[in-house]
Amino acid sequence: MIDLHVHTCYCDGHDSPEQMVLSAIDRGVTTLGIVAHSYVEFDKDYSIAPEREDEFIDEISRLKDKYRDSLTIYCGSERDYYATSLSTRYDYYLASVHYIYENGKYYSVDASPERFVRMVEEAFGGDYYALCERYYDMVSSLADRGRVDVIGHLDLVTKFNDGCKYFDTTHPRYVRAWQSAVDKLLPLGVPFEVNIGGISRGYKARPYLEQSILDYIKERGGKLILSSDAHRVEHIAYEYDKWRYLLD
Repeated sequence: MIDLHVHTCYCDGHDSPEQMVLSAIDRGVTTLGIVAHSYVEFDKDYSIAPEREDEFIDEISRLKDKYRDSLTIYCGSERDYYATSLSTRYDYYLASVHYIYENGKYYSVDASPERFVRMVEEAFGGDYYALCERYYDMVSSLADRGRVDVIGHLDLVTKFNDGCKYFDTTHPRYVRAWQSAVDKLLPLGVPFEVNIGGISRGYKARPYLEQSILDYIKERGGKLILSSDAHRVEHIAYEYDKWRYLLD
């Protein structure tokens, strides 16, 4: 069992890297990827501090050796679109978009429902499809920002939109936006993440990616990988048995 997206106390996770490793072993994980959110200067609480990157990588290296007989461990960076500090010592890079910059201000797309609505009102005049078009345009250009080994939660913009609360995911503008992003990313040949984090944190009923996006990627020969996006020990490989079929 593989889980390449778990966070620790080095960024916005709750538990230490070793606690995450021990939980992974208990849950039958054989390959574990421990990632740190890349540093963004406008949200220091969420991301790893540049001066701690080497410490984090060295700690993961220690754990690799200590637990080498129990599981394989990789050290990764969840590289945000706006990353401003990035060590080259990571084993892999999971590329994601968490923020949008508009009118001189950075907005988080996944902080809270209230901040999500305020962003759309302030930055996009209440037009949710304009937000989605901007978001997916940024997603489509992730490879221009640096190395990409995994595409993280491609449709994160739907985090608070279960039941199409704010916008209709079948609307032509929304569909065109995500299809354009997928079309630009498919030639990279890297996996798209089926991410369970929205479920474990109580925001979504099913994983990112939405079924229509999953089907579109599969029909075009794209790769998929299941990840927990765990920020706590109890969420590693969360509901894998329930959602593994999505990869078929």
